[in-house]
Amino acid sequence: MINRIIVILSILFVQVVTAQQKTRADRFFEKGDYINAALYYEEELKKEQSKKALENISLAYYNTFEYRKAARYLKQLINGKFSENDKSYDNIYNFKLYQTLSALGEYDTAINYLKRFKANNNIEINTDEAIETIETFKLKNPDYIIEKSQFNSTASEFGAVKFGDSVYFTSDRETKSLFGKTYKWTHQSFLDIYAVKVNEDLGVVSEVKPMPKPINSKLHEGNFCFTKDGNTIYISKSNVLDGKKQFDDNDNNNIHLYKSIFSDGKWSELEKLPFNTDGFSYQHPALSPDGSKLYFSSNREGGFGNFDLYYVDIKPSEYSEPINLGATINTENREHFPFISDKGHLFFASNGHLGLGMLDNFVSEFIEGKFESPVNLGVPINSPYDDFNLIYHNSQEGFFASNRNRRNDDIFLFEQTGEIFIREYINNFEIRDAETKALIPNTEVELLDKNTEVLYNNTLGETASFSKNLLEGNYILRAKNEDYISNVLNVKVLEKQDQQHVLFLKKLPPPPPPPPVDPVDIIIAEKGIDKELEEKDPERFKLLTDPEGPPVVEKDGKLFFELKPIYFDFDMWNIRQDSKVILDELASKLERYPNVHLKISSHTDSRGTARYNQILSERRAESTRNYLALEGYINARRLQFEGFGELQPIVSCPLNNCTDEEHQLNRRSEFEIIEYKKEE
Repeated sequence: MINRIIVILSILFVQVVTAQQKTRADRFFEKGDYINAALYYEEELKKEQSKKALENISLAYYNTFEYRKAARYLKQLINGKFSENDKSYDNIYNFKLYQTLSALGEYDTAINYLKRFKANNNIEINTDEAIETIETFKLKNPDYIIEKSQFNSTASEFGAVKFGDSVYFTSDRETKSLFGKTYKWTHQSFLDIYAVKVNEDLGVVSEVKPMPKPINSKLHEGNFCFTKDGNTIYISKSNVLDGKKQFDDNDNNNIHLYKSIFSDGKWSELEKLPFNTDGFSYQHPALSPDGSKLYFSSNREGGFGNFDLYYVDIKPSEYSEPINLGATINTENREHFPFISDKGHLFFASNGHLGLGMLDNFVSEFIEGKFESPVNLGVPINSPYDDFNLIYHNSQEGFFASNRNRRNDDIFLFEQTGEIFIREYINNFEIRDAETKALIPNTEVELLDKNTEVLYNNTLGETASFSKNLLEGNYILRAKNEDYISNVLNVKVLEKQDQQHVLFLKKLPPPPPPPPVDPVDIIIAEKGIDKELEEKDPERFKLLTDPEGPPVVEKDGKLFFELKPIYFDFDMWNIRQDSKVILDELASKLERYPNVHLKISSHTDSRGTARYNQILSERRAESTRNYLALEGYINARRLQFEGFGELQPIVSCPLNNCTDEEHQLNRRSEFEIIEYKKEE
């Protein structure tokens, strides 16, 4: 929906039809009736696959959120599946295919079209890094909790602003007029501004009512903002003169910014702001906390792309010329819906910065007089569809809009629960005796990040403690003392708080009792082992006949440790408690065979993208290796690991129709002995 709303509040993107005879589909398309245009282009394409029809039907489905259909026709256009000999096409279609495929969750394919779009603009991107960044947006710890507002309808609602005991918002919900006009693009009513009274929990306590004239009119009224005293409103509105639409040289009715002042119980006639210029759109007004600057989005000349963010200084009797926020914020695509928090941070929506799909919400921290690089707010604020128009009404709570229901825009309430900017927090670490709880001096410690990079290492003195400033995330603390069993602590650094972490060590146990009678003969008989193997390959014979710990078996000439399955929870790579017991037994046996080298193979189920499953399996294999190395004290050089993703399932799952138990069978690890002899 927001792509439609944006264009409602901007220049209509109209294809120029050069043919002498326009088809019915062309006429619907030029009027912005994309629903009917798509129906007639479908019929045209059955007769002839023309470039113009492919371009227009792609845009028609794109603008009506039929992204799967849009992607199908965009692929045909980009691959030259049309009758004309000239197979060139506008670069914007690469970007639109990237967006539609992202909205469908096909990030691995989508990113290639973003790379092509960027390359045509002489900008290079690393697709692997881009995919990893997108996965980070999806997997990061959420900083918000959200819920739908009570004042949504079956139509579109967005642009919510709380003032006093009421919430004001924009909607194209049905009017009560029997013969009210509808907008051709949406087949809905024109956009108006509405108000509803709410309680402290933002529950609705009155009817939703439209704002009076002259605020609302027969045309579109879009995003708006109030001054802090509520006596002035700035509005995005169809460009009009004496109540009639004004068209530019291309017959487009642009959006301009207006203001109205509340006095003597009524709103004044709307006054067009002087910096609006014909032929361009100005929309999405937002005031700075002190009211001295007005921010907005515009496609005026001199910008970085389609729509950029600007501001003007509000002076007692005039406005300054618009000032572009620069390349840190603006891209070659769209930046919309600015909002300035009380701390001066800039929130906005963009499809030009890397995100989850269509429009995403971003924030740029205001530091020392300038806006820093934008940060994607991640899930649940963002989704593969349009997410936009984020506004705070106090320090922690606010509204945003989204069409993630795949139909119309809805207003969501949010509460910020985490820290959205990167911060370091003080973390204190201590090493103590597991029984006496006393500090253990002369202990070697090592602190590593999630990439196993060493952040701190030292031999601690009598205090057996140290402090380190750390970002939110996961870390590993290792400790070693000659009188204790080495141990590892998985550290989770939380936001907005300093923390204390204690790693306990156990005293070394007494020597183990002598081994029981060796039942080698029984094992030889059960496995059918040739006794001559003891002379030909004594190390192999010893491994196959050792009765202690996990047995070694031979499969197709290769040796494997026969363990109970090492399972993982769905979408996770941490070692489960039931698997730790199994791995501990394996580690004990590996300690007795210092020349044995292992290859750990990890497999996932088929849910998720192939690339993500490959990454997940590698993380699981690495997690297993790390557990054996860190918890089992096995030299990591003896352990190789490899992830196979979903490529080698035990149970085939076409269309992901397996049960949870069958998926769990496919999430497993295997342990192959790849070396067991001393080097000569």
